[in-house]
Amino acid sequence: MSRKYKGFYGVFIIVSLFLFVPACSNSEETSTNNNDGDNETSNDEMSDSEIEFSVFAADDNPSWNGMDSPVGQEILNATGVSLDADFALGDPAERISLFAASGDYPDFILPKGDGGLMVDAGAMVDLRPLIEEHGPNIKEVYGDYLDRMTWSEDDDAIYFLGTNGVDQEYWSPGNGFWLQHAVVEELGYPEINTLEDFENAIAEYYEMYPEIDGQPTIPLSLLADDWRMLISVTNPAFFATGGSDDGEWFIDHETQEAILHYRRPEEREYFRWLNHMNNEGLLDPETFVQQEDQYISKISSGRVLGMIDAEWSIADAQTALREDGKQERMHGIYPVTLDDTFKQANFQDAGYLAEWGIGITVDNPDPVRAIKFLDWMASEEAQILNNWGIEGEHYQYDDEGNRHLTEEQREERLSDSKFNERTGINVFTAYGPNYGDGVLDSEGQPFTINTPETVVEDYTDKEKEVLAAYDAEIWADLFPSSDEFPVKPWGAGWEINWSSDSPIAVPFQRAEDTMMTRIPEAILADEDEFDEVYDRFMEELEGHGVEEMEQEFTKLIQKRIELWDEE
Repeated sequence: MSRKYKGFYGVFIIVSLFLFVPACSNSEETSTNNNDGDNETSNDEMSDSEIEFSVFAADDNPSWNGMDSPVGQEILNATGVSLDADFALGDPAERISLFAASGDYPDFILPKGDGGLMVDAGAMVDLRPLIEEHGPNIKEVYGDYLDRMTWSEDDDAIYFLGTNGVDQEYWSPGNGFWLQHAVVEELGYPEINTLEDFENAIAEYYEMYPEIDGQPTIPLSLLADDWRMLISVTNPAFFATGGSDDGEWFIDHETQEAILHYRRPEEREYFRWLNHMNNEGLLDPETFVQQEDQYISKISSGRVLGMIDAEWSIADAQTALREDGKQERMHGIYPVTLDDTFKQANFQDAGYLAEWGIGITVDNPDPVRAIKFLDWMASEEAQILNNWGIEGEHYQYDDEGNRHLTEEQREERLSDSKFNERTGINVFTAYGPNYGDGVLDSEGQPFTINTPETVVEDYTDKEKEVLAAYDAEIWADLFPSSDEFPVKPWGAGWEINWSSDSPIAVPFQRAEDTMMTRIPEAILADEDEFDEVYDRFMEELEGHGVEEMEQEFTKLIQKRIELWDEE
């Protein structure tokens, strides 16, 4: 990359959010190039002629408030573009499959791992020629990473622009085992490194305090609401057994051979532990029936001692606890593994993950205007707006000309759960290329509000006390660092695409459907029935032809490595 950046230490606390919308238009005149002069709109003309684009994304965005926020209005004034957003409720693959089958598409789409359905349907515009002619800011932000967005070794089109922060410095583990500060403080700050440590801390505190604020204490709660079961129930199995995030796969670094991660014997033992926690009465009995809002509400009440989840999943609950002044009921994240023979690999480097992002469909009425909008969103002006807000209202410049927040402005961001919805800050980040924490703009100032000093300052006093007791400054200090692991030359397994007629497609879906049933069954079984249920699970997977499927996916990994080696 041509842009220079500096890494700092701190904790990544701002969760990037996505937006979305249903299909509205169906123009048959749009091609995958569409660079003719009739459709071109100059940057000067963008704000003079208003246009509304529909957007659909696979992730919910609870802070979405249309273009009515101050930041939304600034974007509309600068570009003339408004976004009509729709969010996936339930399984996003169902909506995306419907788009693909109907031939009726939204103007923009963020399909996450189901982009292949849209590509196979011929729904996506090749962005490469549009970027070449109308995307100077896009090219500036991504640089050589644009090559990573090539769809496959057989198709050199770019259908989606990655919306992960470019050159992001990761200061938080992101995924892990969460414990209330009150728990570790009460117990004298015990080591929390293994499942046994985690369980003992929860069990001991639960015995001491069966109620919190007059309500029953919940020792451990997980979220299994639809696809979120992967995040809170199954993905932690590979984190606890030395794996990093390759989605549903475990990929051996030496051989680059793939296996469905839950077929590993080590992970069987992780699920055996969850079964044990349930039989001991330490697992929330509503784990497999509660919905996301119920889960967040429980955590926000301050009576959930522990969770196993992603930071972005519980962020709103932590904000609510802070807002209510319940610092001791907020949670810290710990490097828990099955036993001390494993290392948590949250920080293993996968390089820039470029393939999940935003694309323009063939139904978009003006692809040139659309790519110009994305290019504006990639500009420094837009990125400062999306991260900092409006000068004089959400931030200001000091005497040295540096952007900064007052103490009151920073606390408002940390403790007001409606801040993003009200202001629009961080709501539109997904709509275009963006730099991550640690990257500096052309004036040498960070694009995001996080700096080495302010990230630590953002902790509550209680959080600082807990970290100091563990001889740490930030939560990442408790985890193995990235230099303890080799770089993954394939990136992340969950970003590797296959076509709908691939020999992977049907066995994979059957395996996932079986997993979504059998793992809850195994966890909720009596302890002496666990092996019987899990053995049946493994037999059913073999009956789906997963071994041949794994071999086919291994071939895709090798092709991905070869493709990226050619960059």
